[in-house]
Amino acid sequence: GQLTELRDLELNDNSFTGPIPAHIGNLTKLQRLYLYDNSLAGPIPTEIGQLTELRDLELNDNSFTGPIPAHIGNLTKLQRLYLYNNSLAGPIPTEIGQLTELRDLDLRENSLTGPIPKEIGQLTGLWWLHLNNNRLTGPIP
Repeated sequence: GQLTELRDLELNDNSFTGPIPAHIGNLTKLQRLYLYDNSLAGPIPTEIGQLTELRDLELNDNSFTGPIPAHIGNLTKLQRLYLYNNSLAGPIPTEIGQLTELRDLDLRENSLTGPIPKEIGQLTGLWWLHLNNNRLTGPIP
């Protein structure tokens, strides 16, 4: 929480456990956050939404639970969002449509439910969209 000038935090491919600390939200200049391939668990903290300079957010291959926080919509500079291979549940938040710089969106291998939000159609620069191996329903928008 004290490293307020930090731009790049790579803690991937380790054996970290427990939740992401809420004070991650203090790292407001962070552009890359790589926590993938650990044993992190619990919900994704809403404080993630304070990291408005983020370009890459990779939380894949952990044990995160609960919904994708709606505050993710605050990360309007985000180009890569990898949340795959967790235990995330609930709907894909409509706020995801606010991430208009997004190139890669990978939410596969979770327990997401409900329809694919039509707001995903606002992501006109999207290159990769992976939603497979969830519990999504309804029409394909």
